[in-house]
Amino acid sequence: MAYQGYNPYGGYGQPQQNQVSPEVQNFFAQVDKDRSGKINSQELQQALINGKGQQFSDQACNLMISMFDADRSGTIDVYEFEKLFNYINQWLSCFKAYDRDSSGAIEEAELGQALSQMGFRFSPQFVTFLIGNNDPNRREIAVDQFIVLCIKIQRFTDAFRQRDQQQQGIISIGFEDFLGIALACTN
Repeated sequence: MAYQGYNPYGGYGQPQQNQVSPEVQNFFAQVDKDRSGKINSQELQQALINGKGQQFSDQACNLMISMFDADRSGTIDVYEFEKLFNYINQWLSCFKAYDRDSSGAIEEAELGQALSQMGFRFSPQFVTFLIGNNDPNRREIAVDQFIVLCIKIQRFTDAFRQRDQQQQGIISIGFEDFLGIALACTN
């Protein structure tokens, strides 16, 4: 690792980790309102707007910060932020591919297609449930809700697969194990 002069996000004489792109550095500087060199979920929330012109939800921002917060401080530095930035952009690309009418939200049929393309075979009734679980009064979800939903589905799928030794799609599970999975997968 090379040492390079003063780095506002790593301090003087700190070894440079990976080089962060100028685009990410600029965006990080805009999001880091208190100039601490770290971003918390509130700062992230103020920077992210979903397709409906609303800020990302608390749940989405907390979830994304926790996914990339290596030291569990509740904040991310510029290097962790770059990973988050790339992650969000991947989800945005996926979301935009299914938001065919560019409404800023995907409807039930579009969500069903997206989940199917990801390898999930959910009934139309279950897709309706997934959307209603986010907002019972709507028949669509915005990008932040989409990201949270996909992360939760993936976490539950991973936990299920660990217990489905024969890959039959059926498991027997004790109540405490079930609660452990539910609590771990929804944080």
